Amino acid sequence: MSTNDDGRIVNMDAADLSMLQLSDSFFPTGMYSMSNGLEAIFYSGKKMKAEELRELIATLLQYQIGPADCTALGNAYEQAAKSNLPELLEVDRAIFSMKLVQEIRDASIRSGTQLVRCIRSFSNNKILCQYDDAIRSGRAFGPYPVALAVAATAFLIPKEKTALMMLYSFSVSMVGAALRLGMLQHFDGQKVIDELKPTILNVIKENINRPLEGIWQFAPSTDIIQISHERMNSKMFIT
Repeated sequence: MSTNDDGRIVNMDAADLSMLQLSDSFFPTGMYSMSNGLEAIFYSGKKMKAEELRELIATLLQYQIGPADCTALGNAYEQAAKSNLPELLEVDRAIFSMKLVQEIRDASIRSGTQLVRCIRSFSNNKILCQYDDAIRSGRAFGPYPVALAVAATAFLIPKEKTALMMLYSFSVSMVGAALRLGMLQHFDGQKVIDELKPTILNVIKENINRPLEGIWQFAPSTDIIQISHERMNSKMFIT
């Protein structure tokens, strides 16, 4: 905690730094090497405007990432905070079963397991170590939303901020993919991210406290796009 020159109190702690650490592209999870099917759209020859990219990301947030990944993250966070490994593994299995596209499912597991193992190299948090052991023994899959929730509890990052970090990183990864594919310019990319802020906040509000029994996703058109990407012979991105 610190005080500004005008006397106002500013709250800062290690959890804020940990949030920046986990969401940074420097952290080795591979989150910023995914296009979530955008690469397939690019090679199909379709010209996509910035507004269309924003709508695509918003659709994925509202009908796929929000009700599935954000719901899983919220439930996993609650169980990790209580060090309830059996219930945490139930969330792990639930979100794994929701990942219908193999390439997306495999990428989520790679990112999640990498996240947990990296943090375990410098943290001995009990539930994180137990979850890592469960992954290594085959009792857990390690999908990214669950792994991120476990990591966040280890660093005392609040649940809502953890969801904010996940949805923001997802959005930035797609905008970044569009930039690298030459689909739009940097200024346009920042405009898209700014315009997505209300959607991100609303998606978190609607899904972060949803019970596990209410987990769902329905975005068949994007599933088809993602399936077409995994069948491509040459790829720049993991997904």
